[in-house]
Amino acid sequence: MLLEFFDAILNFFALVNYWGVFFLMAIESSFIPFPSEIVIPPAAYLAAQGKLNIWLVILAGSFGSLLGALINYYLARYLGRPVVYRLLKTKLAKYLLLSEEKVKRAESFFARYDKGSTFFCRLIPVVRQLISLPAGFAKMNIWSFSLYTFLGAFIWSSVLAALGYFFGAHDEELRQYYHEIVYLLIFIAVLTIIYLVIKNRQKKRKASSEKDLD
Repeated sequence: MLLEFFDAILNFFALVNYWGVFFLMAIESSFIPFPSEIVIPPAAYLAAQGKLNIWLVILAGSFGSLLGALINYYLARYLGRPVVYRLLKTKLAKYLLLSEEKVKRAESFFARYDKGSTFFCRLIPVVRQLISLPAGFAKMNIWSFSLYTFLGAFIWSSVLAALGYFFGAHDEELRQYYHEIVYLLIFIAVLTIIYLVIKNRQKKRKASSEKDLD
C-alpha cells in the first residue's frame, strides 16, 4: 500500500514537472501548511533516474519558496502587525495551524538576528514559513530580503534534493528492503509520539505547578 502510494507521488511529479515543484513550494512558503519534504525529494528522486534535471528541481523549489515568502512579506508590510495579529485569532488561522505564539517566535528570531534570520530561518521548521512576517512588519529592504530568502531556500532545497537523489539512485535496494524500511519508520513514529506525549505532560505539570505557586 505504502509503496503504491509512493509510486503515485512519483507519477504525479513526473506529470507536473518543474512548474509543479515551483507552485507547491510557493504554497509551502506561504501561510498554507504544506511540507516541502514531500515536494523536493520525490522530484529529485526522478532526477536521479534521468526523468528530471536536479538543478532545475532545486531552482524551481528555491524560486517557489521566494514567491511564497514575498506573499507573506507584502501582506505583513501593508496590513501591519495589529491587523495580522487580529487575523491570527480567527478560525481560518486555526485551520491553517497559525497562532500568535508561532508568529511571536518568528519575531523574536528577527529581533535577535535581524536580516540574517531571513536566511538561516529558512532551515528551521515552522519558523521557515513565518519569518517573512516580522521582516514585513519592519519593512526590511526588499532586495536584501529576497537575496537572503533565496539563498536560505536554495540551501534547504539542495539538502532535500540530495536526500531524494540518493534514494533515487538506490531505487532497487530500497524496494528490496521495503518492508524493513516501513517497520523502521513505524518504530521511529511511535518513539516520536511517545516523546511528544511525555513532553506535553511535563509542560502541563510545569504550568500547573507555576499556577499553584501564584
